[in-house]
Amino acid sequence: MHWFFLQANPAVNSSVNYLPIVLQLFFAMLFVGAMMGITHLLGPKRKTSDKLENFESGIESVGNARQPMAIKYFLVAILFVLFDVEVIFFYPYAVNFRALGWNGFIAVVLFVAFFLAGFIYIIKKGALHWED
Repeated sequence: MHWFFLQANPAVNSSVNYLPIVLQLFFAMLFVGAMMGITHLLGPKRKTSDKLENFESGIESVGNARQPMAIKYFLVAILFVLFDVEVIFFYPYAVNFRALGWNGFIAVVLFVAFFLAGFIYIIKKGALHWED
């Protein structure tokens, strides 16, 4: 009698179940390609010297764009993304904090502890120290 529960249901993971997803992806790619093709064929084609010039938000470009930049700008951007993504993980806890109970609370406290440990490490390393 228990062997009935161990049998795999072939209809659960068949490739037919993925057909709507494949069709949607196909039609989305077809639509994007068609729109790009139509705009390329019907759009205006004026290649004047003003249109071919680089645009810098209305400011005349000065110097070489390939000059090296300080790594601190990239470091701050990467750290912002890192901590911003970590903060996003608080939302599911805030929505389900009653259902998660004490185990969820302990998990969030550990998450915040790791979060703060990483932030303290960054401060100690001087990653946000801008004076040179």
